[in-house]
Amino acid sequence: MAFVTSEGTLQSLSRPELPRSDNLSLTWEDTRSKSYYEMWRTQHAVRTSVTFLARNIAHLGVHVFRRNGDADRERLTEHPLAQLLSRPGPKTTRYRLFDALVHDLAIYDRAYWLKVKASDGVASLQRLPVQFVTPKGESWVSPERFEIKGSKGKIEVAAEEVVYFRGYSNTTEGGESPLEGLRQVLLEEYESSRLRAQLLKNGARTSGYLERPLAAPPWSAEAKNKFATGWRAQYSGDGSRPGGTPILEDGMQFKPAAQTSEQLQYIEARKLTREEVAAAYFIPPTMLGLMGGATYSNIREQHKQLYQDCLAPWLQMIKEEIELQLVPDLGDTEGVYVEFNLREKLTGSFEERATQIQTSVGAPYLTRNEARALDNRPPIEGGDELIVPLNVLIGGQASPTDVSPTESGISNGQEPNPADDVEDEPDDSDQPEEGNE
Repeated sequence: MAFVTSEGTLQSLSRPELPRSDNLSLTWEDTRSKSYYEMWRTQHAVRTSVTFLARNIAHLGVHVFRRNGDADRERLTEHPLAQLLSRPGPKTTRYRLFDALVHDLAIYDRAYWLKVKASDGVASLQRLPVQFVTPKGESWVSPERFEIKGSKGKIEVAAEEVVYFRGYSNTTEGGESPLEGLRQVLLEEYESSRLRAQLLKNGARTSGYLERPLAAPPWSAEAKNKFATGWRAQYSGDGSRPGGTPILEDGMQFKPAAQTSEQLQYIEARKLTREEVAAAYFIPPTMLGLMGGATYSNIREQHKQLYQDCLAPWLQMIKEEIELQLVPDLGDTEGVYVEFNLREKLTGSFEERATQIQTSVGAPYLTRNEARALDNRPPIEGGDELIVPLNVLIGGQASPTDVSPTESGISNGQEPNPADDVEDEPDDSDQPEEGNE
């Protein structure tokens, strides 16, 4: 049994830290873990993409099954693994555990769960912050132990006590953060955002200049200061008439000199950064609000692509690591496996699902009380009987919504008349008599 570390030992290892500094190191001169976290915390495009992945995966249910044959499987709800995944710990929900897992994988490309024995002896799972864990050991295949370092000390635990998720890396330590490949894109975004912000900030007050012709009469210092003071008080900054129409004198002209958001391509630059980050995580652009060229049909297809091509590899990786590192510790492992519940995400709307089921079954599939329960209505007496119209009986139509085949002359509840299929014999009276052609 790998659930050895006590809950008290883990809690006494560290205390809550002070809030992190707001300083952002885009050159990654600081530690890698802090830089990656700061990129997620401060870069809107990164946070949107990573949190999108985490929320959609955490929203899926995780079910435990036993395979009894090629075409037979059994849902396990009382198995220790099913109970552990549904309630990972006394202070942790399944959603928060998987949400943090995907965040760690998307930011650092590695994540850690510690197998903990709670105070009542019940096994539980505790997420470990990536920056607190260091793999140790001489083996190049897998870490032999892990060092967990907190603000009040450190401990070492055996590799069997940790569920270790990691992506690809040429080293044995673990994966490489996807943010490393976005370093240049995010750096350009950061610098261009600063430049645009400075230009817009300055342009908001000095949005133009006044030109006084050479032929204008001389301007005394007193008159010049009076005009400048009045102009600033009325038309610039927090003046009383912002946006008003100034009245110029002596042939003066106002020359606009500010750059607008459109000229600075502010929106286009934001979209480009979000597209680059979405591509790094293989997320369909429309799922992140990039609606350029989007139609109803391709949005529906991209929604399917999200769970088939984008999230499916993530789910498969998490599933196999759980089966490899958790199932052997919980006993009763014969044919046991886990599976994310994608059915609710891929069944479409209620109308589409009802049509598919009704077509497959060939008859109504809900009782009146079941239908009333969907609308939060109380059951009625006799509502548990399944009503099947006569035209949907075996040998009838495929669905109660089909139109009666009036072309063949068959009506509901009537048998076809064989005589209707016999061709009328020609009438002799219609034939020309011999010799009278």
